[in-house]
This record gives sequence, C-alpha cells and structure tokens, in this order.
Amino acid sequence: MGIIERIKEIEAEMARTQKNKATEYHLGQLKAKIAKLRTQLLEPPKGSSGAGEGFEVTKFGHGRVALIGFPSVGKSTLLTLLTGTHSEAASYEFTTLTCIPGIIHYNDTKIQLLDLPGIIEGASEGKGRGRQVIAVSKSSDLVLMVLDASKSEGHRQILTKELEAVGLRLNKRPPQIYFKKKKTGGISFNSTLPLTHVNEKLCYQILHEYKIHNAEVLFREDATVDDLIDVIEGNRKYIKCVYVYNKIDVIGIDDVDKLAQQPNSVVISCNLKLNLDRLLSKMWEEMGLVRVYTKPQGQQPDFTDPVVLSADRGGCTVEDFCNHIHRSLVKDVKYVLAWGTSARHFPQHCGLGHVLQDEDVVQIVKKKETDEGGRGRFKSHSTAPARISDREKKAPLKT
Repeated sequence: MGIIERIKEIEAEMARTQKNKATEYHLGQLKAKIAKLRTQLLEPPKGSSGAGEGFEVTKFGHGRVALIGFPSVGKSTLLTLLTGTHSEAASYEFTTLTCIPGIIHYNDTKIQLLDLPGIIEGASEGKGRGRQVIAVSKSSDLVLMVLDASKSEGHRQILTKELEAVGLRLNKRPPQIYFKKKKTGGISFNSTLPLTHVNEKLCYQILHEYKIHNAEVLFREDATVDDLIDVIEGNRKYIKCVYVYNKIDVIGIDDVDKLAQQPNSVVISCNLKLNLDRLLSKMWEEMGLVRVYTKPQGQQPDFTDPVVLSADRGGCTVEDFCNHIHRSLVKDVKYVLAWGTSARHFPQHCGLGHVLQDEDVVQIVKKKETDEGGRGRFKSHSTAPARISDREKKAPLKT
C-alpha cells in the first residue's frame, strides 16, 4: 500500500470516529500518523540523485510575492498589469506551464512577482505539477491567492487545505510551544496556563508516535494538537496571504461588498483595471518593508536609493542596517543619529538595538582612530630611544 492510500485510509477512519473525550487520544495519534506520512510524501524518493525538476527562479529585489490559484482565474493578466511583463493569457485552462517572473516598482523598492501554473485539487499529492508550484511559494514572502469572484467560496477552502497539507500555514504565527529533544531524563511536560485541548497523556502518546521518549515540552499558550504536531515536525512555514477576488465586474454590488468585508481580502477586476492601487498598498502593508535613507556627515540625505529592511529578512534594527551595508561596519560604529518616526527628537542618538521605521534617515558616526597609549602626560610609553647610547646628546650649558 502506497503513502497516498495510507493517508486516505487514516482520513476515512478519522471521519468515522466520533469526537468526544474518550476518542481524543485516538484522534491525536491519527493526526500524528498523517503528519508523518505527508512529510514522507514530500521527501525525494530514495536512490534518486541530484535535485528534482522544479522552477528555477533567482531571487531578485527586496521581496518575493507568489500568485497561487486555480487555472483561468486571471493570474497571468494580473502579472501583466502590475509588472508590464507579458504572460500568455487565453480562454483555456493551463495556459501558463512554467514560472514567469516580473518586477513591481513601488515606493522606491523592487518586488518580484511570480506567475505560477494553476494548481488543482490533489496538488499536494503531486497532481498537475502541484509540488513544484508549492515549493516556489514556500520561498516567497507573501502569497496572493487569486480567486474567481463568480465561483463558489469552496475554492478558497480547497486551496488552503492543499497548502496546509504540505506544511504552509497561512496568516498564522508560530505556536508558543518550547520543544527540545534530550538524550536522557524522560519526557518533561509543563505549561504556564491551563490547557483545554492537550493534556499530559495526549502529549506522551503523540511523542511516542514519533518515537521520542526523552524531551522537554513547555506550553506558553492554549495550543491545539495540530500546533503541537507542527512544532514536533519543525518544517512548517508560516507565511502571510492576501485573498484576491478577481472578475468582480460579473457579480452584483452586494456580493462585492460581502467579499470586500472579509479579512485579508481585496476585490479587483483585471478586465476593467479596478482597485489595483488598493491591491498594491495591501501588499506593501503585509510585507512590512522598511525604507531607510542614509545621510553622510555634513551633507544632505540621499533620498534616491534607500536601504530596504524587513522583519522577515534579517530584522529592522540599526545593527541589521549596518550589516546590510557591510559586515565589518558594526565594529566601527561609535553612535548613530536618527531622524523620522522612530526618533523621539531630531536627531536622536541611538545604539545598535534601536528599531527603525519606514522612511527614517540614519547617519552613522564611526570611531576615530587614535594612537594607543593615551595623550599628553597620560601616555603609557615614551617616544625617546630605548638605549642610552642612541639618545641625542645635548650641548653643554654655557657658564
């Protein structure tokens, strides 16, 4: 029996099982088994040499955004409108067969937009090049899930289910669970608050399913069984997602208003070029890019070429800003002057831990190279010759 058949068999058993206190331990074990099998499904087959066939796209710009959706929902048209890069668009499905990159120039930054082939139900099992598409989306900073506004709401749930099956968690943060394997000592289970979904016995059973008998587990929030399995697996990717409803020109205004009210959703029309500016501002807001301008000493700030930072790519502190310019710059920093929304007054003297915000201006003051040994009467060494014979003899005093 193959891995896919075993997954379907366990899912059928979970559907048959009633959910109550007596069966929660059994359901927890079944969930752990499915997670293990799905991890095996993503691994390359044994005996294969080299990398598998995928979409080779070099990272470019200050951020990467992936377009994901069913075939013929307007992904290629959206790429052409936002970037100017031509992507083949036609009235039949699977027009795009490979990954087509484009660049969005927005707010003095460059954002890479990837048009990926449409994925179908069963993509997590490898149908329709689904694994390659999802692998590219794992390396992106933001996912734009393009949906057809005239179709049913079930498409959004199907796509979310396919992405979660391969370890992508949309619009979620990592669970506050500390987990560490140990060599000896058994399993140590602790929590900082009352738990309603997981208890010590259920945690032991899930860990034993993974053949882990020595570990330390600490819950800092009321997490579920799925959150515990995600932490044990350790290969989950937590990524932001914006739901883009295209083709709003073919539905009524009440339906458009209903879709626009949903969280993390934007309604657009590629045919009539409606609301594209709102989509760009939403992308900018979700990616959290921070532009920092440099100011040389005694000169005006340079507002032409900002240094772009983000919390997902390194951080937004002054130290991250220095490392972005050059790795050896941090050692030479004496202090930093900052202007902008992150400063309490202008200019503010900052250290390396100061968190910068968008459109801040920064001036770095470096340490001056001084002679070692102090200055004046505080010198620790003399400039006189070491040997007496080398000293300059003074002329005798006149008497």
